[in-house]
Amino acid sequence: MKRFHVHMHVADLDSSVRFYSTLFGEQPVVVKSDYAKWMLEDPRVNFAITSGASKPQIDHLGLQVESSEDVATIGTRLKAAGETVREQFNATCCYAKGDKGWVSDPNGISWETFHTFGESTVFGSDVMPRVETAQSQAAESCCTPTAPSASSCCGTPTKVQ
Repeated sequence: MKRFHVHMHVADLDSSVRFYSTLFGEQPVVVKSDYAKWMLEDPRVNFAITSGASKPQIDHLGLQVESSEDVATIGTRLKAAGETVREQFNATCCYAKGDKGWVSDPNGISWETFHTFGESTVFGSDVMPRVETAQSQAAESCCTPTAPSASSCCGTPTKVQ
């Protein structure tokens, strides 16, 4: 079974944890100094937040799947549709280890398909590989999924799950 995934950057982790815990009616399953995650069943969603954002915003959307084979299946479908998929194997990010596939939709929104198979004691440094699309190339003057320019409106590069 798949689980919808949303990852947001927030300005204040503590107040955001309080807000989302109240909204969802439950506490996060993972809480770190810079990160929190809820694994909700109703609605079935993996909702994660990371602190330290210069501009709070949705970072990316995704689908969490049950196996690396599911990641490959979705990647194959996207490739058949002519999309460029960037794959990551044994990635460490957001205190977890897993296999991932990244793609940008026609609007330049980053989508991640991932299977988590282990925990990590560190946030990790694996970030979304740059996915070249006409939209992301055009948007480079302001923001790109992984590396805003020094003069960009977005500030520092974002961490992704």
